[in-house]
Amino acid sequence: MDVLTEIQLRNLKNHVYKATGTSILEPAMQVFWRWLVEQIPTSWAPNTLTLVGLALNVVSSVLLFIYSSDGVAEAPRLVYLFVSLCLFVYQSLDAIDGKQARRTKSNTPLGELFDHGCDSVSTVFVMSTTCVALRMGQEPMLLLFAVCLAEICFYVAHWQTYVSGTLKFGRIDVTEGQFAAITIHVVSFIIGPSFWDKEIPLIGPIRYLVAFGTFAPCIYFIFVSIHYILQGGTGKNKSTVAGTSTIFPAVPIGLVKIVQVMISCKSSVYTDSPCLFLVTFGLVSAKVTNRLVVAHMTKSTLSVWDSSLYGPAALFLNQYFNSIIPEYYLLWACFVYATYDLLRYSIRVCQQICRYLNIYCFNITSCPKPEKTNGRHTHQSTK
Repeated sequence: MDVLTEIQLRNLKNHVYKATGTSILEPAMQVFWRWLVEQIPTSWAPNTLTLVGLALNVVSSVLLFIYSSDGVAEAPRLVYLFVSLCLFVYQSLDAIDGKQARRTKSNTPLGELFDHGCDSVSTVFVMSTTCVALRMGQEPMLLLFAVCLAEICFYVAHWQTYVSGTLKFGRIDVTEGQFAAITIHVVSFIIGPSFWDKEIPLIGPIRYLVAFGTFAPCIYFIFVSIHYILQGGTGKNKSTVAGTSTIFPAVPIGLVKIVQVMISCKSSVYTDSPCLFLVTFGLVSAKVTNRLVVAHMTKSTLSVWDSSLYGPAALFLNQYFNSIIPEYYLLWACFVYATYDLLRYSIRVCQQICRYLNIYCFNITSCPKPEKTNGRHTHQSTK
């Protein structure tokens, strides 16, 4: 089933990536990234690098969640080291996939979409595992706020891009946040997660200092981005690149977060299984974010409702009717559905773009030209 229309595909083909701004650590890291990309065989497709990084990030996160599903229990020290190493590899591969695309002359709009799609999923796992390493499960609402704030930051960055047509990076951005997460995991490996429980006079546990130090730049980034959004976009009458309302994109993510907060406040399903709860809603947020990225790159409208919202709606209605279905099992069902829905959407979009652009997703060679058979065009499937 096709997800994108002919007009959307045509706009996507003509899309040009635009970005401004440089973070504090980026100039120094660029030296390492330029060296690293030269070590990668030219036969490796950029999207392969992106997917490998995401896979390592997810696998290491799941391992940590197994040992600390409540966000409080301490995992074996080596698990924190493994998570930090996988996060560093993910960061490195995510930074060089675009360089690999230019190096192999295989850069396409699909690469940008694939990269941002994987980043939306990684944001969920990076922030969740970082909070688990801080043993933030002892303050469930603080844990919820931290993860939601990271997801909203990522969404707002692409909302601003949808309005202005240019992705703006701040002085403290993704690279700095990832290194902060790596540092937290390394400290948990060397000293132990209990280190974050130590009290600081007038502040409380050390985790509070780390959390508030992270919240400040995130909130500042959101306010700055919204300031740009309220100034108007590059479309007609200061609308978005698609000619739509600049404020409307707040509605889809707002629905997800409002339902998430309501359920977490009125039910024990969140406090009993915080990691599963956060990842489930994180995948829903990732799907909504992916649709925003697609809307920007295809210059199309963004709808309010999405199939990913069926899971949160089921949890909300079940809670409203006094938990007819055991919430723990329903949460697992919602997690499975959210994963399936996100994968189904992503695969269909990638396959459709590959057919339209005559390319493979995980191979730098082009697809064979479509052959005519009885007046119809036939395409080989994407690799």
